[in-house]
Amino acid sequence: MPSTQIPFATLRRFGLALFALLVVLAALPAFAGEVEDQRANDASRVLGEILRIPDDSIPSNLLQDAQAIAVIPNVVKASFVVGGRRGRGLIAIRGADGTWSHPSFITLTGGSFGFQAGVQSADVILVFRSKRGVDSIVNGKFTLGADASVAAGPVGRSAQASTDEQLKAEIYSYSRARGLFAGVSLDGTRLGIDNKSNQATYGKGNTARAIFEGRAGSGTDAVVGFRDKLEESTVRQGPDPAPAASN
Repeated sequence: MPSTQIPFATLRRFGLALFALLVVLAALPAFAGEVEDQRANDASRVLGEILRIPDDSIPSNLLQDAQAIAVIPNVVKASFVVGGRRGRGLIAIRGADGTWSHPSFITLTGGSFGFQAGVQSADVILVFRSKRGVDSIVNGKFTLGADASVAAGPVGRSAQASTDEQLKAEIYSYSRARGLFAGVSLDGTRLGIDNKSNQATYGKGNTARAIFEGRAGSGTDAVVGFRDKLEESTVRQGPDPAPAASN
């Protein structure tokens, strides 16, 4: 049986490709923090862009009274008969003094079944209205609609919840896809703490609870920027000034 000789040029290309792969793999730990920073920057950008929409945004009264806010940019929804969604973002909770905690990284996953096909990317925002929903995410992982009630949120600067379902919901959910922003149903979607990203940003051993309670440091400039954007976007408005007395 004649022997097969592999051309030297082919071997050389293979060697160079293998070397490049090893270099990339060796550099992954150094790049990990950059991935989290990019995610935080994307979340800040999404929050800022949505709140700049003049007439079709999250009502300001909901933001001012929110117990927690999660922003998950670029959630990918792919389906072909069996579908699913996956995204990574950040969540911060409001403290007793009204200020926002440092953010924890989170993951969002969900599935669906039916005759469907396609791939879509959307930005998702969750507004938590109750302490119970906040406690659920602090404890690790929960399912929207099962462990905490969720409803498509109303839009408009001063819009109010108008249905019984919305009035009872603990979480309002919103989505922006292809330039359109609206409330969206996310029943069955799971939220979980991204411990790997948290430790890459805040240091090993730091839990979501430690981050929320301020025991894990402030993290990187990118996550501080996300917290600052929340503070800027959810300032509670005081009462209107009293009218001047007429003579």
